[in-house]
Amino acid sequence: MQTFNIVLVEPEIPPNTGSIARLCGATNTALHLVGPLGFSIDDKHLKRAGLDYWPQVTIVHWRNLDEFLVAQDERKLKLFTTKTKRLYTEARYRPGDFLVFGRESRGLPQQVRDLYHELCFTIPMANPRIRSLNLAMTAGIVLYEALRQQQAVSTESHHHQSNQRHT
Repeated sequence: MQTFNIVLVEPEIPPNTGSIARLCGATNTALHLVGPLGFSIDDKHLKRAGLDYWPQVTIVHWRNLDEFLVAQDERKLKLFTTKTKRLYTEARYRPGDFLVFGRESRGLPQQVRDLYHELCFTIPMANPRIRSLNLAMTAGIVLYEALRQQQAVSTESHHHQSNQRHT
């Protein structure tokens, strides 16, 4: 059963996409690749980074960002950018959410950030001379926060049900 969706908009670096595919396989997360891609899906670096886990990953291809956005319920979108102050830990993640990341060199387009500004989040960095984190690392940080929140909700729900039976 899939819990979340990671969306890579126009990814450019094959090893990042391969590493994220492996992350998706390990967490039962669907990987959405929004074109145009900056490499071929047959790229040897992409395959090497994902190793032999590719069959374990649900991959959905989109021609472009407009096609992807039109098909989505905006309430399920969380967009990640260095160009906002709202922390990724402030987002309330729910199963089925789409965690959207822009291309490595430029991030998400300005018009998308403007249109969905209330859905944009960032990962803080202490050193202002570092512009951004690696895309695969960012996806991992955000996905595991989403999974942590779901585990907390699941644990609270189980604890609450258990207490009701014992009273």
